[in-house]
Amino acid sequence: MEQKKVLIIDDDARNIFALKAVLRSRGISCISATSGAEGLELLAGDHQVGVVLMDIMMPDMDGYETIAALRAQAPNSRLPVIAVTAQAMVGDREKCLQAGADNYISKPVDVDVLLSQIQQYLAD
Repeated sequence: MEQKKVLIIDDDARNIFALKAVLRSRGISCISATSGAEGLELLAGDHQVGVVLMDIMMPDMDGYETIAALRAQAPNSRLPVIAVTAQAMVGDREKCLQAGADNYISKPVDVDVLLSQIQQYLAD
């Protein structure tokens, strides 16, 4: 059985690079998209995605809109989504969860917390 992958959706190539480096160093396969629309296209294909790391602050289609569109796709309606955002204000976590994210982590990312969350979803 093919290992489930992590899909990183983030408009900043530096964030994608850093997250991929961390995940790959732990033996976790990942693919990436630089926009919500591109991420949804990848999910429409068969990429064995087990969890999505979703940047919230993106131009055009932000993370909230992307999560809503993802949830509207039948095969992805229950796909775990971890919101990854620089917004760490009071209420932001709740807003992400209300938008359909399964979990939330703020930037700068605590690698141990992120890996723990990812492993929880990939193990299911």
